[in-house]
Amino acid sequence: MMGSTFMLALREIRRHLLRSFLTTLGIIIGVAAVVTMVTLGNGVTASVQSQISSLGSNVLIVFPINSATRAPRAFDEADVDAVRNQIAGVEVAAGSVNSGTTAFFNGQDWTTTAQGVNSDFLTAQSIKLTEGRRFTAAEESAGKNVCLLGPTVRAAIFLPETSPLGETMRLGGVSCTVIGVLDERQAGGGGQDSNNVVMMPLKTVQRRFTGNDNLQFFVIKYDATYSSKGIQDSLVDLLRERRLLQGDADNDFNIIDTAQVNAALGAATGALTAMVAMIAAISLLVGGIGIMNIMLVSVTERTREIGIRLAIGALAKEVRMQFLTEAVVLCGLGGIVGLILAFVLSFSLSAAIDVPFLFDPMINIVSFVFASAMGIVFGYYPARRASNLDPIEALRHE
Repeated sequence: MMGSTFMLALREIRRHLLRSFLTTLGIIIGVAAVVTMVTLGNGVTASVQSQISSLGSNVLIVFPINSATRAPRAFDEADVDAVRNQIAGVEVAAGSVNSGTTAFFNGQDWTTTAQGVNSDFLTAQSIKLTEGRRFTAAEESAGKNVCLLGPTVRAAIFLPETSPLGETMRLGGVSCTVIGVLDERQAGGGGQDSNNVVMMPLKTVQRRFTGNDNLQFFVIKYDATYSSKGIQDSLVDLLRERRLLQGDADNDFNIIDTAQVNAALGAATGALTAMVAMIAAISLLVGGIGIMNIMLVSVTERTREIGIRLAIGALAKEVRMQFLTEAVVLCGLGGIVGLILAFVLSFSLSAAIDVPFLFDPMINIVSFVFASAMGIVFGYYPARRASNLDPIEALRHE
């Protein structure tokens, strides 16, 4: 019984293929929108969380910002030393400075970033090496020309089968000896590559590239038994004192807590998902109304056919089931097309914005079931109207 009802529903849809497609357009758009946005949201969240995790737990990042009256005032090593020595709970504090440059080796060149750091910076951000070693204290204090290659730079200017350790390369006009290769880190979104870097001792980059002792930012890793708020309060007090900020003067620095960023990201993703779900629900509602309208038109067009079926013994519930099945099949097909469209869009957009494509079976199943259920909700009234037709009056219909 259900098999024949289903086949009759498919036959009616095929008879009016274009009309059926236009009718289900709202369903298609609604399903595609919600699945695409949830998939992209999951990818972006996973990408950012991975980058935050790569910074390590219990980590604060401090950088200067514009104040109301002046440009950003850079930090220096004295600030970092004060933080390390005067704030209880701080395990590691380390500064960093970057300078754009070009790496040269054996006729190959590659645009990259020279990043000045010390070994404490690697510890604070949980950066590991796949080859070689870190800087020694003597190399850091003397500002030696030694370097650690990011995986992108290593692949760009060295052959895969050769080890770069001990080789001398150039960064701009500065020669340096390769002593290690960094482990691969999660690439940033928006085309940023955190592996396209050459790390050198902080003093080396300051002397050879930037020409001053400024730091662009510094990182702090603190003991997990201390509260983030307590560390931040002490940090604000110390930096305001060192930077001579008095009274109600605004801070001319900012502090990023990776844990807070993670929590804020989760809240933002949830809000975005809820907003998209509301938009998709409106689209599905419009699509459902379209389904009901077209089913009412179909009932009018097939009034004589319905009358014949009722006259030769068809039960009212069979007629009702026939039209209800057509509505559900229409919505179900719209849901399937929407899922296919969502898959294509999600895959393409994930690749375009450089975030992982995370297929979520649950949102796909829920979207399809919800779309099909719209057929029951909006198909019931036309189906009931068809089953309540008087056979004699229906047979008179032209």
